[in-house]
Amino acid sequence: MGPRGLPPLFLVLLGCSSPVSAQAGATPAVTTEVLSSTGTAPATLEASRSLEPLGTPSTPDTSSRPRPTPVTDVAVLCVCDLSPAQCDVNCCCDPDCGSMDFSVFSACSVPVVTDDSQFCSQKAAVYSLNFTANPPQRVFKLIDQINPSIFCIHVTNYKPALSFLNPEVPDENNFDKLMKISDGFALNAESDIFSTIKLDAPNTSAKYEYGVHLQTSDSFLRLPSPLVSSLCTDNNPAAFLVNQAVTCTRRINLEQCEEIEALSMAYYSSPKILRVPHSKTKVPITVQSIVIQSLNKTLTQLEDTDVRLPRVLADSGNSKVCTNVVLEVKYSLTHTDGGEVTEVGLALLLGTVSSAVVPIQQKFEIHFIQQNSKPVPLSGNPGYVVGLPLAAGFRPQKGSAIIQTRNRYGQLTILRSTTEQDCLAIEGIRTPVLFGHNMQSGCKLSLPAALPCQLVAQRVQSLLRGQGFPDYVAPFGNSLSQDVVDWVPVHLLTQSSSLKDSCQVPVALVIEVKWTKYGSFVNPQAKIVNVTANLISSSFPEINTVNQRTILISTAVTFVDVSAPAEAGFRAQPTINAKLPFNFFFPFV
Repeated sequence: MGPRGLPPLFLVLLGCSSPVSAQAGATPAVTTEVLSSTGTAPATLEASRSLEPLGTPSTPDTSSRPRPTPVTDVAVLCVCDLSPAQCDVNCCCDPDCGSMDFSVFSACSVPVVTDDSQFCSQKAAVYSLNFTANPPQRVFKLIDQINPSIFCIHVTNYKPALSFLNPEVPDENNFDKLMKISDGFALNAESDIFSTIKLDAPNTSAKYEYGVHLQTSDSFLRLPSPLVSSLCTDNNPAAFLVNQAVTCTRRINLEQCEEIEALSMAYYSSPKILRVPHSKTKVPITVQSIVIQSLNKTLTQLEDTDVRLPRVLADSGNSKVCTNVVLEVKYSLTHTDGGEVTEVGLALLLGTVSSAVVPIQQKFEIHFIQQNSKPVPLSGNPGYVVGLPLAAGFRPQKGSAIIQTRNRYGQLTILRSTTEQDCLAIEGIRTPVLFGHNMQSGCKLSLPAALPCQLVAQRVQSLLRGQGFPDYVAPFGNSLSQDVVDWVPVHLLTQSSSLKDSCQVPVALVIEVKWTKYGSFVNPQAKIVNVTANLISSSFPEINTVNQRTILISTAVTFVDVSAPAEAGFRAQPTINAKLPFNFFFPFV
């Protein structure tokens, strides 16, 4: 029984708050000890347990029960590493940073990287800088950290709660059940992405956002696509900024081709798209191109795009044909950066269908173009143009595409020569490598004489190669980054002096680009076939009599035409291959 006059409910809360307050008072001491030394955590924890009042139920022993397994290795996780193959400023966990980079760091931007914050016991990677060392060094510690919160996961007694459930794969048995659960679907065949979208979800925003259905005056813009089989499904909605290109099969009865709406051009040209969701302003669909395809695949483009051609069922010999059937539909939507649709274009391919080609194949495409947007600059189409920069990039891991910077003039660069000839003054200012231009540049680098040879070599090599020296060069000026097989790897070679046991410092970077003329003799296209970067090193004598040393470094680019000489082809002289009858010279022979 508690003190007289207190309600029973207050006594219950007071009794429950005693262990919590004792634990909360012990938690900061445990956390401080763990951060300073990982070995004192058990002793401090035992001390906090000894302070519990008599009668308090002790915590059950969970040493035999499973502990949460961390999903991420904090020792290799670096959240501030944003640039591939480059050192990010003040990012102490960046593996691309070296001793020379640490010398210009002010502090670690991310000093502690921890595991999941829901766990009571976490792994923590602690980074710091030792500026007293010469050169400055990075200090790394992997410690165990105790979560100060009283609400944390200590024992994994229900493992499915720590991860998402595996989705149920639809098949012929559960398809009907899944269709009842899901309100709709959207299929992007070009990127092979399937996403579930609720059709009835209201969109009250004043602009279109990514993935939002394109609304029309009566419903939404439909883009037929295959669902489970290859058959066309007409209720697939077109989503904003989701480019699609699909091909599906449509089974039709040729006798009823005039009654099927999905075969008429009015079905795709008559809807009016709302400028923004739930708007009264409507954007009509403008027919920009109509191409007629005959039975023998001959194409004819109509000059008048305002005409509306109906489907006609006619007799052709012993069979019937249906004319003006829609075979291809291509939408082109122009939008502003504020999510407003300003223009909709439509290109149609109409064909003649006979009973021999039933069922028919239909192709549907939709792509989005931002208004007043500038196209990505190319260095040629397809071959390189003299004077334009070489396209280059990285491949961070096997199976990924080539990563390129948006600035084409900064993908493959060399040193820039100035009147001062000071390498440190122009550090970071580079000159792009232009196709067909042989180039040479250089500068002087002054370093303290007491600087170790290894640091000098690293410093000079970083100046010669620059930040992010590429691994691949595009063979053509318009090569796509996903076509990794076609890209030309950069072969990096090192050449050092013959003196042994001497300090080798890079003094020159010589880049040789071999290209050939590809294609027709009338209009050849420049294609890069090989790129070699030769890093030349020289011996660096150890001199202790001077305070400073000056190193002359240079870079050079050479383009070599390795095209085979064109050989004109001539037809062979005709030969007479005639046989006379065996008695032609009778009776003389």
